[in-house]
Amino acid sequence: MTNPPVSKAAASAQEPPNEPIALRARAIALYLPQFHTIPQNDEWWGPGFTEWTNVARARPLFPGHSQPHLPADLGFYDLRVPEVREQQAALARDNGIEAFCYWHYWFGDGRRILERPFQEVLSSGVPKFNFCLGWANESWTGIWHGAADKVLIEQRYPGREDSAAHFRSILSAFRDERYLRVHGRPIFYVYRPGALPSASQFIDDWQALARAAGLPDVYFVAGLGHGYDRFIEDGFEAGFHQRLPYAETRGLQLVTRIRRKVLKQPLVRRYSNEPAQHTPDADCARVQPCVIPNWDNTPRSGGNGVVLTGATPERFRTQVRSAIATLAARPPEERLLWVKSWNEWAEGNYLEPDWEVGHARLLVLKEELQ
Repeated sequence: MTNPPVSKAAASAQEPPNEPIALRARAIALYLPQFHTIPQNDEWWGPGFTEWTNVARARPLFPGHSQPHLPADLGFYDLRVPEVREQQAALARDNGIEAFCYWHYWFGDGRRILERPFQEVLSSGVPKFNFCLGWANESWTGIWHGAADKVLIEQRYPGREDSAAHFRSILSAFRDERYLRVHGRPIFYVYRPGALPSASQFIDDWQALARAAGLPDVYFVAGLGHGYDRFIEDGFEAGFHQRLPYAETRGLQLVTRIRRKVLKQPLVRRYSNEPAQHTPDADCARVQPCVIPNWDNTPRSGGNGVVLTGATPERFRTQVRSAIATLAARPPEERLLWVKSWNEWAEGNYLEPDWEVGHARLLVLKEELQ
């Protein structure tokens, strides 16, 4: 688990973007930018806070609980460092991932946060690795830090003028040659479309703005769940669920209530070794699969967290293989496989190498994509 030679990483990260690749699916990994200090986090959680703060102080909460999970090759990196971003791109490309989907924050009235890593990728032109944007359109609260009622930043929707300003703020990204596309259309993911005042109006407005800017229509992808299921009617091209791979039963629900109320312990489930069971809507060709390699968000939420035990690389393989199989009949451009996530370390949800399994999860993804 040593760092790859710099020359190899740099060469891989500089390969031309958006070239067709002969893989069974187009893997897109969700990417969290909260690995550098910002004034807001310093104010809310103390000087120097980043995701690594929660990761490093995590401790076991029940017998057999594996914590902390620590990064291997890349270490406790700072995303303001260009070499780190290039190493990440090299690792991803070498293991079959086509693009990162950077979480993007627009809270209304022009308020953004954590935008620096992506803006530096955009302005510098490196790494030469594909990307797209996912709008994390929800309020920031203290729920993961034991302060659920504390609203840190409220997600607002001031109106269509603000929506147009939002579009203009990312127009240069849409025009970048590295921006990931489906049939020439830039992909834009909306995490909570049901929270929008009108998802259909939002899409209509942005399509008009795209055409006025000389761009093809945007390829909108909806986050499904949270009671939202009308993505086709609203004008989205596709959607996907972020479902944790475990089975729930009434007996387990009862045990969970007891453990949480009496023992103050997190919800603990076994990572499934069975292929994902697709609900009727998942049979729709416009629902795309999403795979989750591991999960333990107790570093953020303590006893209110969720832990998937037994999340081995081989169990992840079962999920990846099943997901890719659902894409086989679709046109190659539309075989999008979403991976949650590349680097959500405080959720215990990541592909980056750690000290427990090294590159094993990345290798599983690479092997199944070939």
